[in-house]
Amino acid sequence: MLSSEDRNAIVDVIYRYATGIDEKDWTLFRTCWTDAAATDYGDIGSWSTGDEITTFMEEVHAPCADSLHRVTNPVVWEDDGVLRSRSYVDAVLLFRRQAMHAMGRYEDEWEEVDGVWRIKARRYLSTYQRFGLPDEVF
Repeated sequence: MLSSEDRNAIVDVIYRYATGIDEKDWTLFRTCWTDAAATDYGDIGSWSTGDEITTFMEEVHAPCADSLHRVTNPVVWEDDGVLRSRSYVDAVLLFRRQAMHAMGRYEDEWEEVDGVWRIKARRYLSTYQRFGLPDEVF
């Protein structure tokens, strides 16, 4: 049975993910994932470990002047013994001469590792994505 403490801890990890990216704190970001995290971001790519997705995100966000990942509407439930969550993301990445605006949702599976909840699997489903000059994107 999913406790309110577990639910709150999982939601904290969802927000820590966004904070890790936006602060470019890759040590913090890595704490969100199990070692064998299976991640599928559709056309963006897929990775099979927490280290792989951390390295990818670090490389992609290195040239960003700033980014803002707003993750909202987290819902956490148990399904046949598997903890799952769904949340929405609205992300803005600002580069020197270009911006990207992306929206979609995360569908996650969770595993408790040494008393800490981590993302075991994630699927990102894109709803909207646009590149351009900052005033064209917004």
